[in-house]
Amino acid sequence: MDQAVHTLLVVLALAAISTAAQVSPPASDIKSSSRIDSHVHVAPPPDLFLKMLERLNLRLVNVTLIDPHAPGYDKTEPQTSIVSKLTGESRGRIGWASTFDPAGFEGAGFAETTIAHLQSTFDKGAVAVKIYKSIGLDLKNKSGAYVMPDEPAFAPVLEMIAAQNRTVLAHLAEPKSSWQPLNPEDPHYGYYKANPGWHMHLHPERPSYESIIAARDRMLAAHPKLRVIGCHLGSMEHDVEEIATRLDRYPNFAVDTAARVVNLMLQPREKVRAFLIRYQDRVLWGTDMMELAWEKPDAAVHRWETAYAREWKYFSTAETLTAGGRRVQGLELPPEILRKIFHDNALRWIPGLKNASCCGGLPVD
Repeated sequence: MDQAVHTLLVVLALAAISTAAQVSPPASDIKSSSRIDSHVHVAPPPDLFLKMLERLNLRLVNVTLIDPHAPGYDKTEPQTSIVSKLTGESRGRIGWASTFDPAGFEGAGFAETTIAHLQSTFDKGAVAVKIYKSIGLDLKNKSGAYVMPDEPAFAPVLEMIAAQNRTVLAHLAEPKSSWQPLNPEDPHYGYYKANPGWHMHLHPERPSYESIIAARDRMLAAHPKLRVIGCHLGSMEHDVEEIATRLDRYPNFAVDTAARVVNLMLQPREKVRAFLIRYQDRVLWGTDMMELAWEKPDAAVHRWETAYAREWKYFSTAETLTAGGRRVQGLELPPEILRKIFHDNALRWIPGLKNASCCGGLPVD
């Protein structure tokens, strides 16, 4: 072989290796780069917590909601004021999602009042809007019928959110097991035992799981320009094939993993891994971690760090974890997919995060 040709081939080979290294960095490098937990609920934290975010290079999306049965979450205020202020105090590490109260949907001027409220939250930096499971499971109209996500009164509000380039975080329905008797082997057994009001098996008068999911699907179809993230794997956590069907059908739909990673762990590993590889642009990492009282900051920070380490281990390694009494092997996803799930997809599906600032006021990402 001619020496010049040999030299050229070596140079090209080295360049290819270098390029591959840039495209697929080690998982450890991704872990040390910025990650975004796209679904948390946190009150103004102590400096210890903010330092943890800096140490782990984490950003959060702090979610407000309207739950008429949860004091402190039953009105938009003081949630809006507290959470919007926190974004500034965290130097942009904690972005936020606003919400609106759907209870007055039959009243005159509901759309106008709600749109004005949401615009005020966008002006304060809200990057998304949360709608909650009370729509479908609790809210009724004047005739006593349960109000579904595709209620026409909500349409102008959803269109405004789309026009303002914001994203809807939709927690609609509950895990399918909510409509079944309590089962100690179900990952959500403890929640329904402690919260019988949301255990649908005890409330046969309420809409079925299938009817709420169908109404959610109609909402997606009716507003194709509206980005919607289905919280908690879109309440289809029992089977990734159900999620895949909706992702194929609705290009404006994505899901987050908040409080549902355990459901992934309990499904066949290769099935879940194939799903995440195929839909690598449609899944956002979120935890649904909550901290409101901050009575023991050291213990709280330890709990958050432990949860973050466990979920990173599941997605990024082939190591063994325990879930529901079973031994589960981690997914060992490729680095480029980890980067999407843990970071890039949040910026794509919640683009307002790109305009936030942190880390001493420097632009992020």
